[in-house]
Amino acid sequence: MTTPSRQERREVPIGRRVAQLRVRRGMSQQVFADRIGKSKSWVDKVERGVRNLDRLSVIHTISGVLGVAPDLLVGRRARQATVTEVAAAVERVREALVRYDTPADFVADLDRQLAYAYTAYRHAQHPQVLRMLPDLLTAARHAPAVDVLVGAYRLAAHLLVKLGEPDLAWLAADRAMTAAHGDPRRTAVAVLPLAQALRAQRRGRLALAVSTTALRNLDPVLPSDAPPEHAALAGTLLVEAALAAASYGDATTVDNLTDQAACLAKGHRDSDGFGPTAVDLARALAATTLGDHALAVAIHRTATRTDGWHRLPAEHRAAHLIDMSRAYLATGDHHAAARALVTADQIAPAETRIRPAARAALAAVLRAGPTPADLTRLATHAGLTSDTM
Repeated sequence: MTTPSRQERREVPIGRRVAQLRVRRGMSQQVFADRIGKSKSWVDKVERGVRNLDRLSVIHTISGVLGVAPDLLVGRRARQATVTEVAAAVERVREALVRYDTPADFVADLDRQLAYAYTAYRHAQHPQVLRMLPDLLTAARHAPAVDVLVGAYRLAAHLLVKLGEPDLAWLAADRAMTAAHGDPRRTAVAVLPLAQALRAQRRGRLALAVSTTALRNLDPVLPSDAPPEHAALAGTLLVEAALAAASYGDATTVDNLTDQAACLAKGHRDSDGFGPTAVDLARALAATTLGDHALAVAIHRTATRTDGWHRLPAEHRAAHLIDMSRAYLATGDHHAAARALVTADQIAPAETRIRPAARAALAAVLRAGPTPADLTRLATHAGLTSDTM
């Protein structure tokens, strides 16, 4: 039997590729259908080629459940942006943040553009978001809707933290706070990246203070019958506060805050980034931050076997795996650390290849000893050389 060529593999219909990946992950059509929110009949028609799979949002959902990048699902691997290209794109965002008098070009459907940018962020399409941000930030400053301005600054801050620019992220988050004008919900939204930026600057006590203050101000406007997204916002603030407490070793506060978050998480499906699994992942990250790496690994292994894990955004899952690679390394499980990084790259290549924290984790695993071939290939794709390890 001859081995299919690379060209032949690229020409496999997307439905058949979905079926192959589903079977490889041990999922029945019914289980897979439940995880993507479709019927078994719909899945069967897609896999047999009777129904086209051409909606980007659905492709992203399916790729998330299957644990692969969208480009791999549709049969191609897009060229990943280099670290140099990302640095240049960050500089353009910096310029957009410091230009106060730049006239704004008309941006049609600014709300929709911002929503699209957030979708790209959740799928870890970070270079694409970077390209969009300068125009979004400029246009949002002239937009009549305050939520658009807060959202644009918030998105910039989240991404800048990831890319190792906490000072610039702090600036963007502070702009979001100012734009919120004291509104409890908008302020809570802006506080999330602000607390992340503070944690990245090793200012955990300040991060805890801003998170809990925003939570107290939000509580009066969160009645028991509040919409689920409001409870998710409060729960995410609790998680962020817990991670802040972990950063300076306050285990008691971590337990208290994550227990409160777990109560709010009941009934959430994790698809919006908050739910029982998201809280467990935060517990795992807090545990490894506190130095209890064995507990972190145990929580991680349990959480990643749940349906909620597959519903979380690709960005969230890949970032968590990168964090857990260090926990595995600390417990002496070098091969599990390597697998975590390779899996993260399959889910969201931009997370592993351009984030400084991810590249540092990759270098640490490579230094720890012999590595599997797929990790060595990942290091090559990420541009790591012997001089950087």
